[in-house]
Amino acid sequence: TKPPSRVVNVRRRGVGWIFQDYHLIDRLSALDNVIFALELSGVPTPQAKEQAREALEKVGLEDRMEFIPDQLSGGQRQRVAIARAIAGSRPLLLADEPTGNLDVKSGQEIIDLFKQLCKEDGTSVLMVTHDPTLASMADRMLLLKDGITAASDIRSAWGADAGVGQ
Repeated sequence: TKPPSRVVNVRRRGVGWIFQDYHLIDRLSALDNVIFALELSGVPTPQAKEQAREALEKVGLEDRMEFIPDQLSGGQRQRVAIARAIAGSRPLLLADEPTGNLDVKSGQEIIDLFKQLCKEDGTSVLMVTHDPTLASMADRMLLLKDGITAASDIRSAWGADAGVGQ
């Protein structure tokens, strides 16, 4: 077999992916889902276990590490997916509605975590959302309308009367 292409390696090692549909492996525990992703990116098992535990703790799932996806709520599954994306300190996170399945408190904790990763680790977070309040927390925002950049700041994207980004 031929080795993975350069693009595959960049995707595995350089990008953390957060999908709306969690894409967890049903038969693996939360911990093993995160470990598996790290091992695929070349992290040795002992380090993968340590990094996976740390990531799950960061998203508040230290008491759910051994649960399989069917034993977790939708919000907990989303946090496992977020832990999988942040484990390994990848320089870029691509997040599609990362707080859509979370309650308000958990959603704010995840946004605070993203801000911490940006500030302390230099991680870039590219997030897609339909939530103007969530968008207003970003350092920069682009509004895409019909595939075209329609605005590049929150006030013009959501309207000055929207009460966000002020």
